Amino acid sequence: MSASHSVASGSPVRVRFAPSPTGYLHVGGARTALFNWLFARKLGGKFLLRIEDTDKARSTDESTAAIFEGLTWLGLEWDEEVVYQGGNLERHRRDANAMLERGLAYRCFCTPAELDERRKSAERAKTAFKYDRRCDRLDKDDVVRRMAAGEPSVVRFRVADGATAWHDLVHETISFPNKDIEDFVILRSDGTPIYNMAVVSDDIAMGITHVMRGDDHISNTPKQILLYQALGASLPVFAHFPMIHGLDGKKLSKRHGATAVADYQHLGILPEAMNNFLALMGWSPGGDLEVMTRDDMIERFSTDHLLRKASVFDTKKLEWMNGQHLSRLTGDALVAAMTPSFIAAGLFADAAAVQAVHDWFATVLEDCKERARTTDQLVELARPFFPGQPLVIDAAAAAKHWADPAQAMEWLQAVRAHLAALTDWTDASIEADLKALATELGVGASPLFQATRIAVTGRGVGISITKTIFRLGRDVSLANIDSALTHLAGQSAA
Repeated sequence: MSASHSVASGSPVRVRFAPSPTGYLHVGGARTALFNWLFARKLGGKFLLRIEDTDKARSTDESTAAIFEGLTWLGLEWDEEVVYQGGNLERHRRDANAMLERGLAYRCFCTPAELDERRKSAERAKTAFKYDRRCDRLDKDDVVRRMAAGEPSVVRFRVADGATAWHDLVHETISFPNKDIEDFVILRSDGTPIYNMAVVSDDIAMGITHVMRGDDHISNTPKQILLYQALGASLPVFAHFPMIHGLDGKKLSKRHGATAVADYQHLGILPEAMNNFLALMGWSPGGDLEVMTRDDMIERFSTDHLLRKASVFDTKKLEWMNGQHLSRLTGDALVAAMTPSFIAAGLFADAAAVQAVHDWFATVLEDCKERARTTDQLVELARPFFPGQPLVIDAAAAAKHWADPAQAMEWLQAVRAHLAALTDWTDASIEADLKALATELGVGASPLFQATRIAVTGRGVGISITKTIFRLGRDVSLANIDSALTHLAGQSAA
């Protein structure tokens, strides 16, 4: 049985992301949502969201909220009202019963215990277990009698001979021999649908034209194709994306670190960078292009460039990508992107406080952004420029650059004297003056600058120390150097 008949090529594109609300929004799910969203936006179609909440024991409102929040943070807005699969049970049953009435499915009265015993018997015989269709041989009167007696039964789909094949947008032709697919259950004994039944019923009702998902669903596809055909519906076009692996080559999981989209949101990653990074997990825009805006991705997205090979999730590459996106932001866009992080860090009370010093804040961010790969790093680089920040000496940096406390004190006293006397308070003048001082002291500019950095900011890393001193101003810079000298004097005394 071939699956060559599919949705008409001229049909408006309708795709869906259909997560189960049983946990967080995993990066693999986010990648699936992104590809569907890009495909819909590229072709002027609709991107739909369906919450597959039929597993009532494991589905939670918290997980549903996390899915919404993750998609909203990524900017993957859906185009119609959210569909909740659990609200469609009557249609699922109706579709299953239609197949039963047309003789495409049958009632099975085999109990779980009986099936388990046959499965164990097959294992002892070292043969593969497959349902033997014994209930398909029951006569109608027997079925009616057992139903009237209230005997529990499931509904099984009768799999025809032949093969089920389809053209996959990623893997090209995929074919399954039907002899390897047992007559599978579509309705449980309590009348609730099995996953494949609910999915097909919903996709038909939602007018889904393309089913694009992870390739862990490939084994479900032949069963779903058989159900589409049994219900007389056109097939969607299928695409199965490769898995995402960790650096060890194994499927991405919690052992590799953060796997929830929300984790990266709180680790200083911009949504634009996350989308860009995820887009390259299974798709190539062509050439050496890597850093892209959402508009770039929409313009370039094509199923012709979907990759078959599993992708590797490299957090260092993600941070690099994030740094690239940070460096591209400027002015109001940079302020808007960074405002939540600075409020969360306690450096601003609210957005109104940001606006009150907007231009100053924009300048500080512009100075600091080139050294940052995450928004968290940018917050820390900018922190010393905020009024009232205490000087906290980083012990490791001090041990490295103030290894000789007496010499460090000598250098810093000279730096202080030069800065106090400097009349032209500009970045260029500060740099020229301190370089001249290094020559006068007979030391390299780099050791002097590093010693000064710790004295002025307490840290071993940051933006240009001369620009830092200029931005902090003379009074704060001198006060911090005085604190550092007091600290060093205490060390020398000890």
